[in-house]
Amino acid sequence: MSADAWISTSMPYLTPRRDGQPDAWGAELAARGRRGGQRIVSAGEVAAPREVAGLLGIATGEVVVVRRRVMVLEDMPCELTDSYYPASIARGTRLAGTAKIPGGAVSLLAELGYSGVRVQEDVTARMPDEEERETLRTEPGEPVLRLVRVTFDSSDRPIQADVMTMPAHRQRLRYEIEIG
Repeated sequence: MSADAWISTSMPYLTPRRDGQPDAWGAELAARGRRGGQRIVSAGEVAAPREVAGLLGIATGEVVVVRRRVMVLEDMPCELTDSYYPASIARGTRLAGTAKIPGGAVSLLAELGYSGVRVQEDVTARMPDEEERETLRTEPGEPVLRLVRVTFDSSDRPIQADVMTMPAHRQRLRYEIEIG
């Protein structure tokens, strides 16, 4: 892993922001004195792929809303993030559009009455496909990490599923767990 690898923790991305606060990515960049942003590649309704359907507890092919983004750190793509929402939650909201959401999607979900209380994350490593390699600007033979996160509400209903792909050599995932 390179010396300038990004150390990422999940908690800021699970907590709604207060009015006027930047989204979690923007806040994390600012706190570390780094530059970056995100580019929303596309957003809208799609048929749920089998994996996403399983994560959200719906039928394969059922309509979901997806936001596809490229996260950038110091002018270098550092993560591909696809966030999926049940259409019953996201249809007709800013989640279905390509405009930036003030405070981020988690804040909008909370405004809509959907707050996450439990998260499940799975991390795997694999070789990127050609499109991922080109977008993330990795060299042949460099693996990626794939983080799949599902956020559940107080009724244990999945309200968001994220599929993130990042260059393994530029990323460190940190998990802090409070016991008791």
